[in-house]
Amino acid sequence: MAIDKKERLRLLPAVHEVVDELLLNDDDIYINHTEVTWAVRKVLQEARDNILGKNNTKYISSNNKEEDFWDYPEREFTLFLKQWLLNEVKDMLKGTDLSLRRVINATGVVLHTNCGRAILAPEVVDYVAQQASSYNNLELDLEKGTRGVRYTHVEAMLQELTGAEAALVVNNNAAAVLLIMNTLANQREVIVSRGELVEVGGSFRIPDVIKSGGARLVEVGTTNKTWIRDYREALNENTSILLKVHTSNYRIEGFHHAVSLKELVELGESNGIPVVEDLGSGSFLDGVDLGIPKEPTIQEAIKSGVSLVTFSGDKLLGGPQAGIILGKKELIDKLKKNQLTRALRIDKLSLAALIGTLRLYEKGEINKIPIWRMLSLKKADLLREAQKLQAAIALSSALQVEVQEQFSCVGGGALPTANLPSSVCAIKPLEGSVLELERFLLHGNIPILTRIVKDWVILDPRTLLPGDYQIIIDCLSEWDR
Repeated sequence: MAIDKKERLRLLPAVHEVVDELLLNDDDIYINHTEVTWAVRKVLQEARDNILGKNNTKYISSNNKEEDFWDYPEREFTLFLKQWLLNEVKDMLKGTDLSLRRVINATGVVLHTNCGRAILAPEVVDYVAQQASSYNNLELDLEKGTRGVRYTHVEAMLQELTGAEAALVVNNNAAAVLLIMNTLANQREVIVSRGELVEVGGSFRIPDVIKSGGARLVEVGTTNKTWIRDYREALNENTSILLKVHTSNYRIEGFHHAVSLKELVELGESNGIPVVEDLGSGSFLDGVDLGIPKEPTIQEAIKSGVSLVTFSGDKLLGGPQAGIILGKKELIDKLKKNQLTRALRIDKLSLAALIGTLRLYEKGEINKIPIWRMLSLKKADLLREAQKLQAAIALSSALQVEVQEQFSCVGGGALPTANLPSSVCAIKPLEGSVLELERFLLHGNIPILTRIVKDWVILDPRTLLPGDYQIIIDCLSEWDR
């Protein structure tokens, strides 16, 4: 007996039902819950369109025949529908020929710059997907019914979390520094210690960013030693900013002295000159409880009385790429009025990801932020995961495999001297070289990034996601074939 369109629509399963079946019962699906959910939603929408006659997608049956089952009686319709849904989702998840692809990070580098740095929490990804797939009030004041400002969605959160008077978010930290230079120091002087003139990834240099903003750089002190008197002696009527740059991507040890932020703020206040700190990979947490060297926190910078502080969103904050500026309201207001602000502004998806990440901080759910979960993993947990991986890989006769004590690292230009003790799964081929094995893993359907240590290919569980293990095991099972 024929069934009408409304009844057919009611026969469609719920998203969670399809997701559960794929994740629990299908050995071919090895990716995370968020990716599967996204694909299921897309396919269910396609099914709705088919039922309503908007599309006419065929089902390829097991004997390679095209089946147009959308008008079948209920029993046959339900039977073909289930298999069609599963096949469509699997096809969608098999991969893509697009250049930007998913990779597996088995290097142990938590903030891997080449792999997009911080990954987002599933709750944040869901929130971003919601904002991306619908209209939102990005620049709409719902209370007044008039045009709004995108920065209001995140400013109050940053004020509450840090104690700052005001906040502004742009597309990355270099943009934040550039905007400050152009607004407050155009054609004027900015004083910086020689020991803080860093170069970050991609050969972008602090001196060049300052000059691009129209400011004139004044270097004081030496590479290894700068004193407060060096800043004081460089002051003149054309000085606009005292800039302190946190050297988060390198350390000077031994015969060394740097001026503290407290000293610089006191000098700035006594002379009416703004003090700006570029924290780079700024964090809300100092990391001491995790056994890593103490990092200056954003809250500490604000308490010091600094005029402005800038930092990245996708490093130790654990969110999306963004440049966050906090500090005095008078100065933030000036930045907002600069025409460059529009050119450097954050887009709606990055803003949504930042809001979602900050919400986890507000709720005290730090363990849900992937980078902090990875950084806080205990050695015993890593040992257990490495042993599981070893046991599975050992089934291949073509590889030598063992568990080793190694170190992970933070990465992303943060905490350069911090070594995180880790237990890893180390592999080497019985025939062929480790370089060949490394390339083999890199060129699989889903690229697997590793590192080589003393003629072993290292698989570090610290940076592996739950769905990554089976992909690695399956890939390695093909090594000798």
